Amino acid sequence: MANAAKILSKMRSNPRDWRIEDLKVLANHFGINHDQTGSHVTFRNRNAGRLTVPADRPILPVYVRRFVQLVDSAIQEEP
Repeated sequence: MANAAKILSKMRSNPRDWRIEDLKVLANHFGINHDQTGSHVTFRNRNAGRLTVPADRPILPVYVRRFVQLVDSAIQEEP
């Protein structure tokens, strides 16, 4: 948990220069499903919703910010 929390904190403070693999690691840790279709990855959580991110490198900051919001929503909805 400490490592995932550290990565999430770094994403919050600097949403630039992240790779899709970093998002997938956090998604796995926080119980967010993901699947890749072509050049996009879709992250889904039953309670938090879904987000589709282009798998280009680096990921645009707007997508990183939205992903952080998705993770925050998933964390808040955990029982």
